[in-house]
Amino acid sequence: MKFIDAHRDAWHAATGEDGPMPTPDPCAHRLLTLAQWHAVRDHWPQTLPAGVQVPNDVDVETLSVDLPRLGLIALQFPKWVDGRAYSQARLLRSRLRYTGELRATGEVLVDMLPLLARSGFDAVQLRPDQSRAEAERSLAFFAGPDAHYQGDVAVHAPRFGRRAA
Repeated sequence: MKFIDAHRDAWHAATGEDGPMPTPDPCAHRLLTLAQWHAVRDHWPQTLPAGVQVPNDVDVETLSVDLPRLGLIALQFPKWVDGRAYSQARLLRSRLRYTGELRATGEVLVDMLPLLARSGFDAVQLRPDQSRAEAERSLAFFAGPDAHYQGDVAVHAPRFGRRAA
């Protein structure tokens, strides 16, 4: 799992003095809102990846044609008790075969890390009061292919369904 420090992140929100209209910059990774992406995707250079912030109430299947052009999808947890972004991540990884960075943002707590990893997230931006050391310990506690009974996006079959080689 990759831990994102907001102050050192390579992806930068596309904002400006005249409003939030992003412009392609080959030297910068642009993180756009979904509305910004819809406004610029037709003239955004094919070779320049973009990142998109996706609210947790959006049907991610509407992004299916754009997925090859997106280097980052940041799924939002507006409250730690709202788990819709887990479902979005699972759909992106399992059904839509998204291979870019999938980042959890917002109210992301240490306790959520094992399920985030199992759902397909590979990067997190923890809430500021959360400890990275505790998050790493949380992930290590459930490490290995036999750590969970059920399958997930990485290990598809349940533990009892796998055969020893």
